Amino acid sequence: MTDHPQSDAGRIVLDTLGVVLSTLPADARVAIAFSGGLDSSVLLDAAVRTAGAARLVALHVHHGLSQNADQWLAHCEATAHAYGVAFDARRVVLARDDAAGVEAAARDVRYRALDAMCAAHGAQSLWLAQHADDQAETVLLQLLRGAGLAGLAAMAPAREMAGGASRVRPLLNLLRAQLERYAHAYRLHWIEDESNADTRYARNALRHDVLPALSAHFPGFRDALARTAAHAASAQRLLDDLAQIDLSEAGHDDAGTLSHAGLVALDDARALNLLRCWMRSLGLPAASTARLADALRQLREIAREGEGHALRVDHAGRTLRCYRGRVFWGASRAEAVPAGAVGAAMNTAAGEGAGREPVGLNWHGEEVWRLPQWHGSYVFAPADASDPDAVPESVLRGGPLVARAREGGERLRDEAANVSRTLKNLFQARGVPAWERDVPLLYVGETLLFVPRIGVNHSALGAQGGVPDEAHAPRWRRIEWREDLLIA
Repeated sequence: MTDHPQSDAGRIVLDTLGVVLSTLPADARVAIAFSGGLDSSVLLDAAVRTAGAARLVALHVHHGLSQNADQWLAHCEATAHAYGVAFDARRVVLARDDAAGVEAAARDVRYRALDAMCAAHGAQSLWLAQHADDQAETVLLQLLRGAGLAGLAAMAPAREMAGGASRVRPLLNLLRAQLERYAHAYRLHWIEDESNADTRYARNALRHDVLPALSAHFPGFRDALARTAAHAASAQRLLDDLAQIDLSEAGHDDAGTLSHAGLVALDDARALNLLRCWMRSLGLPAASTARLADALRQLREIAREGEGHALRVDHAGRTLRCYRGRVFWGASRAEAVPAGAVGAAMNTAAGEGAGREPVGLNWHGEEVWRLPQWHGSYVFAPADASDPDAVPESVLRGGPLVARAREGGERLRDEAANVSRTLKNLFQARGVPAWERDVPLLYVGETLLFVPRIGVNHSALGAQGGVPDEAHAPRWRRIEWREDLLIA
């Protein structure tokens, strides 16, 4: 890198980065998202001049979407080395049929790759090269998509990421024209992505066909849209604060459930705002307005007509449930019944286990027993005698293990009350919702040994010859039932 007299454009860019750099600890490692295009080339050059090469690492994501992607990777690596900046790159595979579209899918995998590289290099801050023109495009796109305040807030100048490097956009208040002047003043070399000219992509269509017309008739539109994004972000923060108050008053607990009564007591606007905030706190992706409105409608119907089990809202591999006054997101389960078993299901005494024949296993130390017809597995994990759900290995070997569907009327001794109760009563006493009771019962021979969500039938240990003499150092296994999770 050679020095060059600072032009006005140079001073603007360098001063902007200097302000951002002053907010970081003196020894903070800074990562630069480096695609090799004009914007990120300006960001890398200016970062070297303000922070010094030793504090930086340039990160490149190879999407493989262009036939020139390998050349871009080589250019980025050579440029970083010429600056004396550490360099890393990741190749990612993009799902071209992603329902969210190629642009959204590429953005998602790019950020995941950048976060992983930041962690690998110990970077505390990730600098991204988006500028004021990018912000204007994003606000317009969100407006045209009918996005809410969170969408109109567009890109934040800085965002803290839980457990990872903060994402900072130092150039967000600068125009692309200012970056172009900087690049020419310092004689930078960059690559041109041919896809940027493809107006089949919504952002490119705005950039090439719409923004020039806006510039001609509304020269200050970029500043106006930036103010719109800032106002939306401020309003969204207030909505988030209100949602936190409502979460507390609606009985949000450590298990991530809500009070049904507390939720439906709110008016529609506050209840929907609460649902959005609650879902974000659980790590769920945002749901459409239509899906949230349908969920709230069903919850209000349950409040009027009495709690039942008709509520069914599926989203992102989870299912919204309401049970005993609590609303929660449970894991979705495959519930397909073989065509020939539909009639049998109608006539089954308990309404469960239709079309599922008993399955046996002669146990010889297996840790996992897969039961696809129940969409899950029994796990026999090594344990010690103090584990309440552990049994001696001799019991598991004492007869064939059999997984059977519930038929109704099965009983198990309630150890606390020292009485025999039906499984239905035990499920009810433990608050197990009806839809979670369709589980395979584990027998050893003809003796019921284990019931998922209830535990071991300890009286069965005696029926199988009792607990072995401790002098013989028996080995124990903890029995667990683990369901498959279906990710939508």
